[in-house]
Amino acid sequence: MTSQPTRPGWLFCPADRPDRYTKALAVADVVILDLEDAVSPTNKSAARSAVTDLIRTRTYEAARTVVRIHGAGDPQHQSDLDLVAKCGLETVMLAKAEGPQDLSSLQNVSVIALIETPLGLERCSEIADAPCVTGLMWGADDLVAGLGGHSARFDDGSFRDIARFARARVLTAAKARGLLALDGVHMDIGDTAGLQAECEDAVAVGFDATAAIHPSQVPVIQRAYAPSSDQLDWARALLEATADNPGVTTFRGRMVDGPVYAQARRIVDRAAVAMPADDSATTHNSHNADGSTIRASERV
Repeated sequence: MTSQPTRPGWLFCPADRPDRYTKALAVADVVILDLEDAVSPTNKSAARSAVTDLIRTRTYEAARTVVRIHGAGDPQHQSDLDLVAKCGLETVMLAKAEGPQDLSSLQNVSVIALIETPLGLERCSEIADAPCVTGLMWGADDLVAGLGGHSARFDDGSFRDIARFARARVLTAAKARGLLALDGVHMDIGDTAGLQAECEDAVAVGFDATAAIHPSQVPVIQRAYAPSSDQLDWARALLEATADNPGVTTFRGRMVDGPVYAQARRIVDRAAVAMPADDSATTHNSHNADGSTIRASERV
């Protein structure tokens, strides 16, 4: 498959706080209802019940929601699978994916695999090859903890080399297979400049979206992923000027070939999905007539 442009501002939301879900939808392009790290061990069952209630009351917007479930090695995993089957969820994020065997019970579900352990990183390509996988995301802190380290970043906030390697590895594995590539979270909520710089870098190298842990981060992500007016003017002008002869040529003093055309098309595609989700009429009414969820290919 080939990934389609997705709106870039994804936001984690604790699944046991359904009151926050509607607020998250008002801000984010895609909401990740989290059954894993954002929910305390004593609230796991309540979180699953809350997801069920959101779907039952048709509050759940399938076109803009992903549910993160526990990894296959977690005692909560089977209960999460039961929820997926019971509610007919079609898109989930699998935490701590470590190999194709972790996906055996999710073959009829669209899966965003979260690569955040040493073994998962080692088997990243095998995971990406699974037919049910439609996207990859990476996680720095769990990965470094699994390596026996204590910090994925230097004191200035920049990533250490191992985190940069993991980020590049996951991006490459996703793009080699036409999957969505989601950049990891920026844990320092107050570091707006650092988040913006990371998002600008993510756009430059090909990530499709960045996940946020706080609503205030979402507008920063959206702005960083939206092309500037100068970039968009250049891309449109290039594609228009070369529409009848899209071969190797020059445009505004620069040599233009296949990769440059691809960059221009990418800029135009990003502009088309740059608006916040609430500004697009196509993001609402996201249930099928029977209340079932909409497939991942229709949602992001």
